[in-house]
Amino acid sequence: MKGGTVQIAWHGSQPVLSLDFHSPSGLLATAGADHDIKLWSVQQKENAAAAPTVKFEAELSYHSKAVNVLRFAPSGQLLASGGDGGEILIWRQVDNADNQTSWKVFRALVMHQRDVLDLAWSPDSASLMSGSVDNHCIIWKVSTGQAWQVLNEHLHYVQGVAWDPAGQFVVSLSADRTCRIYSSQMIPTSKGTDKGFYVCQQVLAKTDLAPLKQNDKTDLNGSIAGPSKHHLFHDETLPSFFRRLAWSPDASFLVVPSGIHKPFLEAAPCNMSYLISRDDLSRPAIQLPGPSKPVVAVRFCPLVFTLHSTVPEEQQYNTSFSLPYRLVFAVATLDSLLIYDTQHSSPIVVVAGLHYAAITDIAWSADAQYVAVSSQDGYCSLFSFTDAELGVQMPCSEMPPHIASYLPEVLLAKAKTTAAEIIGKAEHVPATSPPKDSSVAVCPRPLKHRRITPSAVIINSPPSDGKIDHIAPREAASDLPASLGEPHCVIPAVTTVDLPSSPSAAALHHSMLNPC
Repeated sequence: MKGGTVQIAWHGSQPVLSLDFHSPSGLLATAGADHDIKLWSVQQKENAAAAPTVKFEAELSYHSKAVNVLRFAPSGQLLASGGDGGEILIWRQVDNADNQTSWKVFRALVMHQRDVLDLAWSPDSASLMSGSVDNHCIIWKVSTGQAWQVLNEHLHYVQGVAWDPAGQFVVSLSADRTCRIYSSQMIPTSKGTDKGFYVCQQVLAKTDLAPLKQNDKTDLNGSIAGPSKHHLFHDETLPSFFRRLAWSPDASFLVVPSGIHKPFLEAAPCNMSYLISRDDLSRPAIQLPGPSKPVVAVRFCPLVFTLHSTVPEEQQYNTSFSLPYRLVFAVATLDSLLIYDTQHSSPIVVVAGLHYAAITDIAWSADAQYVAVSSQDGYCSLFSFTDAELGVQMPCSEMPPHIASYLPEVLLAKAKTTAAEIIGKAEHVPATSPPKDSSVAVCPRPLKHRRITPSAVIINSPPSDGKIDHIAPREAASDLPASLGEPHCVIPAVTTVDLPSSPSAAALHHSMLNPC
């Protein structure tokens, strides 16, 4: 792996708040506090040891305020962007007379009263989910531009949303310290027909903690006190606008950022990201400790890889996933990027000291050659992988049929048909009127920051075989979920490789090995 911070004026001196790769073309889109979306082509120099560079291609200007999030639809033909003031725009790809591709505004989704912080597309590109500072999540029908359902159970900013690749669940994460999982159900209407809605199935908020010494904890009557409750997530003091969570591409598990964990009542809290199995959504199956800073974003590599032949026992999870393939995902803290796979417990790559200000988003290219991160300091970092560096891609023909149907390359063909139908409906349908309550505080804008260079890269060799059993491959929809064992905490063991002119690598390594 090679790369680093690309030293160009991405959005002038303004923070870069989100980014995403366009699968068909490979273009990288960035969104900034300068109100614009910019498209960049990623270029790899002939020198294999050189870091990738970018070239400016186009600018999309329509937002009147800062753009906090952008996401390309699985079809590749639509782009959703959300910004301050509740603005959500749907852009569509059009071909000009000179065979050049451009993007034009197709829909404006109007209902949120405050800043939109995150977006998630449905697998078929027909619907969109948004999360906002007005405490609401809204599910939109893109073809009409109307709100299909409003989810208003959260009591604070909604900073992250995710849509299950299988289409059964949507998930939201809020500054009220809860993660809500909604399940699709058919609900009878007043007209005597059934209509599909998302109903809250699970709320993740607190866990039980027992004292280290039971005899030291007694209640007012002198009897031994029972376990106390501890919050799973950071509160509103988390120094980030975003808590971007993500489903695995095979729909078997969910990774949720901004977690905090205490192994026992008297312990100091550690920053965490949680892996939640689809088979048991009631609690985390595995806890992945972060470094000293909170985790703010998660993004999965879109490819699925074959298993390595052997994995040292000390690098395996104590519990196992039992997946017949290997998935790779990136986890961003405020100041570092960790890349994990599902075959071993420690990160295979850790890059720290990338930016002076907080990291805001992560994006993978469709071919898994590049991973990019954005930051409030106004810069983005870009890293490239050589062939088979992450592993050997598993052919779709070798995947279980119910897993293969969720993968990006399969969804792309289905979503293109849906997107064509959506674009074909040219009539404009007004959006639903917004709610009257507007008593939510406005999210403050980030400050300007300067950039610093990376201080160290921490790399582990990829593992090579091992069974991992708590997160199983997705079974047929009619199968009953299997119960999980006790949640497991994994402490990563890493080795350090210093970059040239790295003055603080030793201090960085110490902080990584002591996350608590």
